[in-house]
Amino acid sequence: MFSSNRILALDVGASKIVLAEFTVMPSGAPELLNYGWSALDIEPESGDDPSPYVVAAIRDLMRTHEIRPAPLYMTLSGQTVFPRYVKLPPVSRDKVLQIVRYEAAQNVPFPIDEVVWDYQMIPDQETGDQNVMLVAVKTDNVQRITDCVQAVGLEPQVVDVAPMALYNAVRYNYPDLEGCTMVLDIGARSTNLTFIEQSRIFSRSIPVAGNAITQELMKSFDIGFREAEALKIEHAFVAFGGVYAGPDNEVADRVSKIVRNVVTRLHAEVNRSINFYRSQQNGNAPSLVLLTGGSSVIRYMDTFFREKLTADVEYLNPFAHAPVSERIDTEQIQGELHLLGEVVGLALRRACVCPVEINLMPPDLVARKAFRRRQPYFALAAGAVAMIMVCWWVYAQRMTGVRTRQAETVTADVAGLRSVARKLMEATKGKEQAAARLAQLTDVASLRSQWLKLLAAAHACMLEGMWITEVTPKVAKGKIHEVEIAGKGFQDRLDAVEKDDSTDRTAVEVFRDRLREMECFTEKTEITHESARQDTDARDFKVLLRLTKPIRL
Repeated sequence: MFSSNRILALDVGASKIVLAEFTVMPSGAPELLNYGWSALDIEPESGDDPSPYVVAAIRDLMRTHEIRPAPLYMTLSGQTVFPRYVKLPPVSRDKVLQIVRYEAAQNVPFPIDEVVWDYQMIPDQETGDQNVMLVAVKTDNVQRITDCVQAVGLEPQVVDVAPMALYNAVRYNYPDLEGCTMVLDIGARSTNLTFIEQSRIFSRSIPVAGNAITQELMKSFDIGFREAEALKIEHAFVAFGGVYAGPDNEVADRVSKIVRNVVTRLHAEVNRSINFYRSQQNGNAPSLVLLTGGSSVIRYMDTFFREKLTADVEYLNPFAHAPVSERIDTEQIQGELHLLGEVVGLALRRACVCPVEINLMPPDLVARKAFRRRQPYFALAAGAVAMIMVCWWVYAQRMTGVRTRQAETVTADVAGLRSVARKLMEATKGKEQAAARLAQLTDVASLRSQWLKLLAAAHACMLEGMWITEVTPKVAKGKIHEVEIAGKGFQDRLDAVEKDDSTDRTAVEVFRDRLREMECFTEKTEITHESARQDTDARDFKVLLRLTKPIRL
């Protein structure tokens, strides 16, 4: 079994994997014991399935950093999920879940049975209204990631979303925030904005991030993806205010201009998101911006946004209140704080009650975990069954002795009764002979009336305008099981019956169904012939009557 206070936190991004090991201290704070990160090294335009890269990266991190399996908390990238914010009407608490389900079906841009979704109630402290944040992800996307995790022997306990994990990390490490704070998570494929204002939360994903810079470098320098990434890491900085690298470094000068253009596009999208938040969510402009994410550490990124947004900009410190083990190199972790916000937010899910607790666990995995929780009860039930079987075996052994003694007594009694049995058998044989003779005489008498009963029953079922022309018994093995009757019916009378019938049956079919209802005929009574409607006065038909009781000859 896993230790109850040790957990693993896994952040699966578009271009990197971060795996961290935490322990929950007696004070309730999550302490970082160990961590590592690895680039996935996938070209965005390659179309390759990332699953093998994710599995290999997790295995390498666990081996390299000697991280043992433990309960796992993991995140999904913000670009793969669909957050929606809905204002609920004033209803009673027992109706909230019903309305949330309805809103989920209306707001998620995919069929509801193809997604995994969860929600978080967000009360508005100013107005007292109840708002709900819906978060959904396609089942295939989350299943693919959880399959990768299980392939390396880890068992997910919570599947969170990266922006929500960052939100929890900010709330824990910055408890005294005032006004509106915007977390700007600049990753590889997307930039996630999360607005934090009192109890309000609003998140949005922008498809402009580090890979956009790499793509522009590929075009400008006519190089491949990996060469462009290396160029970005070596020379990238945000040029602003007319300051460039200068004529001594032409490559850095070109790179800085490209970075400036992309970051300017990002700033325009950020501004649009701020305006949307202010107009649609009744929020305020951010007074503090917390930078994080792999692409946020491009030089002068903080200075650029500080100038453009006219707000305080600083890098998010996820360990402002969360402790770090002394075994971890301080200088190393200081240079990688921008990668660890999500894993701290995940560790908080185990350590305490968080403001936002989303879990997008796939249904199949939920079912398997529920089954495993029931396994101890199954074992107890199996043990109880085994104990019952042992008790029955002991009981059977004891009863065998009792039955043996009873059998000896019965054997002696049987010997005395055999002579009486012989006399009874002789008397019984005489009785049976008399009964057989009586049955023969009874059959002879009943045969005289059976035909009359059959014909009377058939006649009682006939429709007005029908008559029987021929009766033919079917003999098999000395018995009559079937009787075929042939008849006719006046065309106009039969047409009238069919017109009045609401089931589109022919008159002969009505006659057949009446016969089936008679006690002396079975449900297998069927029409063997029926002439088509013609311009004649009469219609021919034949019906095979199957008898309930065969008639002996």
